[in-house]
Amino acid sequence: MLLLAIASVEIQYLLIGALFVAAAFYVARIFYRAFFSKTAAGCAKGCGGACGQLDVDRLQRTIEARAAKGGL
Repeated sequence: MLLLAIASVEIQYLLIGALFVAAAFYVARIFYRAFFSKTAAGCAKGCGGACGQLDVDRLQRTIEARAAKGGL
């Protein structure tokens, strides 16, 4: 009976350890994709849209054009 109880506790620890490793892998994968992945074009979502690409020169021209018109 004692041997069965020890085995039961060990199985619980193995399951908890496996879940922890799976969760750590999942979080590490999200972190890697957000910051280091070359396939995600523009942002962490990886949708391929241009949501993360900012054209600074175009933005500057827009600001200057509006300022010249008296819009700001």
